Amino acid sequence: MKPEELRIALFSGNYNYVRDGANQALNRLVGYLLRQGAHVRIYSPTTDHPAFPPTGDLVSIPSIPFPGRGEYQLGLGLNSAIRRDLAEFQPNVVHIAVPDIVAHRALSWARNRRLPVIASVHTRFDTYLQYYNLKWLEPVARAIMRRYYRRCDAIVVPADSIAAIFRAQRMSNDISMWRRGVDREQFNPDRRSEEWRAAHGIAKDEVVVSFLGRLVLEKGLDVFSDAIDAARERGVALRVVVIGDGPARDFFRERLPDAIFTGQLTGAELATALASTDVFLNPSITEAFGNVTLEAMASGLPVIAAIATGATNLVHDGETGVLVDPLDIEAYADALQDYAADKALRRLHGHAGIAFAKTMDWDRINSVVMRLYQRVIDRRERLERIREVRRLRWPFGMKKVTDA
Repeated sequence: MKPEELRIALFSGNYNYVRDGANQALNRLVGYLLRQGAHVRIYSPTTDHPAFPPTGDLVSIPSIPFPGRGEYQLGLGLNSAIRRDLAEFQPNVVHIAVPDIVAHRALSWARNRRLPVIASVHTRFDTYLQYYNLKWLEPVARAIMRRYYRRCDAIVVPADSIAAIFRAQRMSNDISMWRRGVDREQFNPDRRSEEWRAAHGIAKDEVVVSFLGRLVLEKGLDVFSDAIDAARERGVALRVVVIGDGPARDFFRERLPDAIFTGQLTGAELATALASTDVFLNPSITEAFGNVTLEAMASGLPVIAAIATGATNLVHDGETGVLVDPLDIEAYADALQDYAADKALRRLHGHAGIAFAKTMDWDRINSVVMRLYQRVIDRRERLERIREVRRLRWPFGMKKVTDA
């Protein structure tokens, strides 16, 4: 199948109204597909003031603010207008990006029409529950996810560690890798600016630890704060720069009252702020892929990260950074102390991170998803041809084929 024959209906819970690594990856994927000649139509909740313009044709899904997290929208399903739009678009493959209400409806819509469906994994939603005192619900959440993913023809995950977990949890028999890339024109060590540091009151010889991401509890803000406190109790002099914004900003500011909070930054401002720090600390365990970790590596920073699915595929322990047991505060403090005391070690691990980031080319990575679309469409067409032959021969005793 040629790329121009692809007609992809992409369902996302957040395509562009709040900026995060997942929706930026989806927008990059759509941009790549459009450049190859494919036809793409995106279905997602929208808001009046999105974080950035969407790539491709975006159709608004009816939604309401998510209970307790009003910055996000909860899609309400596929109304008649959406179904008409889908029928007119006539997709030959459906891509669903988050296991929400809309995704379940889209999956059923596609299955009823014998269309192939792939699902992409962008975060470990089941791990969120522990941050809201709902860890006891994890087995239920995983059972729902298993039913959802097993109804899909294939799934794509961003890391080998996620693939191993999904296979162990019997989520799917067809798991492919869709890694993430990094824009090295944006994120690179040349963005470092002594002027930026001076403007924020940072001395040339001060060691600055950065946090980058949405300020939400599930990013490990408590662990980050505890690690900084533990290092300082040992006499390690550290400055902290927090890049990002979110509902837990006040919590984080209370825990780190002397930190520099830049708010949400984009483009060159983001790249300069990140590259102008010295060490990147990411204690999150909820990501399927650490986009911010890769951006920090491309910027020449050594990374201290939790041993979790979002980091183990990126950070090579003792080479590009340090991997730490997620709740071992003293181990985080050890790593911070070592980097603060050894500029040469920071430079060595930072250069290794840059070399790794150079291997993460977006177009090569996104071509994997396009080939998967083509593969599941071809497989579905073969099954339908077999089904038709068996249907015609059914009266003569051939075994009836069931839906794949």
